[in-house]
Amino acid sequence: MQLDPQQMDQKSIYKLLTGTIIPRPIGWISSIGTNGIYNLAPFSYFNAVGDDPPHIMFSASRSNNQIKDTLHNVLEQKEFVVNMVTEAMAAQMNDTANPIPSDESEFDFAGLTPIPSLKVKPPRVQGSPVAMECELVHHYTLENHKNGGSTILIGKVVMFHIDEDIILDDMKINIDLYQPIARLAGSNYARLGEVFSIKRN
Repeated sequence: MQLDPQQMDQKSIYKLLTGTIIPRPIGWISSIGTNGIYNLAPFSYFNAVGDDPPHIMFSASRSNNQIKDTLHNVLEQKEFVVNMVTEAMAAQMNDTANPIPSDESEFDFAGLTPIPSLKVKPPRVQGSPVAMECELVHHYTLENHKNGGSTILIGKVVMFHIDEDIILDDMKINIDLYQPIARLAGSNYARLGEVFSIKRN
């Protein structure tokens, strides 16, 4: 079967992408608005894009041409924090995906505690074993969109916060203790499951 995206509706394209490009890591992005309200939302269009120096990216959609609070805050404040989601925090992460008024905080809505960052204003999520403080360095809005499009945001990591319990020798991560979750399609998520190794020649 061949499918031309130019002949497809946006909803079908979304289902194909999110159903085939799996599993996807979840960037739980905290930001702060000009009103001082802490915002927190999960994004699965998210990944690392470089390590010299360290940069990450996430993409925020504009459904029905409505800009999300996270996108608005990051473009305005030029700072954000990436908090990684574990199995223990899955339900609270899901709560923060709910649309709530801009003058309310997802931290309060989901019963989460914000804790101070060191180099940026947005807070971290207490209990997340990995957090990365980031400064926005680049953004780009996809062109020729049908329903508002998406904006890609790239941030430079200026501070890592890693729970000592998950760090092994030589800065390796104990994935059994880390227990991150990944996004699939619809309401489905995944644990790491069985891990196998293939050494490079």
